[in-house]
Amino acid sequence: MRLDRMRRSSNVEDARGQKAGGGGLGGLGGLGGGGRGGLKLGLGGIVLALIASWLLGIDPRIALGVVQGGAAIAGAGGGGAPAASAPTGVMGAPTDAAGDAASAVLGDTEETWTEIFKAGGAQYKPPVLKLFSGEVVTACGRANSGAGPFYCPGDQKVYIDLTFWNELETQFKAAGDFAQAYVIAHEVGHHIQTITGISKQVREAQARANKAQQNQLQVLMELQADCYAGIWAHHAERSRQILEQGDIEEALAAASAVGDDTIQKRMQGYVQPESFTHGTAQQRMQWFKRGLETGSMQSCDTFKAGA
Repeated sequence: MRLDRMRRSSNVEDARGQKAGGGGLGGLGGLGGGGRGGLKLGLGGIVLALIASWLLGIDPRIALGVVQGGAAIAGAGGGGAPAASAPTGVMGAPTDAAGDAASAVLGDTEETWTEIFKAGGAQYKPPVLKLFSGEVVTACGRANSGAGPFYCPGDQKVYIDLTFWNELETQFKAAGDFAQAYVIAHEVGHHIQTITGISKQVREAQARANKAQQNQLQVLMELQADCYAGIWAHHAERSRQILEQGDIEEALAAASAVGDDTIQKRMQGYVQPESFTHGTAQQRMQWFKRGLETGSMQSCDTFKAGA
């Protein structure tokens, strides 16, 4: 990936090395279907977490981590106050290599989505990328590094502990800078869903659905975010020629590695399709490639395709 052709974002908050404030919450799920922190919830707690996630627009994995720790989810539907007071980081482009690369990817997503929104007669408001280490307090609750990268609609921030890149390479077998870029672009995809109202519509539909339908809607949300990541790669290459040989293969490897079936096979040795919340490896690769090939938001209507 040609970082020298990518603008660094000023919407990066670097809180690495700072201690998160507020009450403790448990481990959250990561980018894929399985969390890295162990959940020890009773049935009532799980039900409460899932109801909260569907009504307030939070990834169910985040809500499970929040309820585990016993804290309220404050303002998670958008614009509310954080669940606890968190130290703010330094805004601006980080100077270390890993932080600089993340800033470059975020900046390039800003270039792409600003142009797409402008073409549609709208103004794009980018998310903030918050880099943290260990633990962080968000508007969706408190998370630790076990959450993996995630997006919180309550404060419209993408959260990443950059040590996840090591796990992406060693445990998920998805190495490379463009694999990392795919992860960031996927989370930005969730931001697009939030500001366009898609997330709200899906949560309302989930509140009226049975468990199987709720999971399926969540899968379609995640696959659309993968497609949006492909849209970014399409426009970034067309406008700025950022891709190098092997980059697309890196992104596809990452998409495959975080498929529900891949993770379940690795974690428990068998697959439970009824529990999928992110889609299979094949589906995730397919939708990333669709966005990459078309560059069109209309082509990313996973809900119509799913129906």
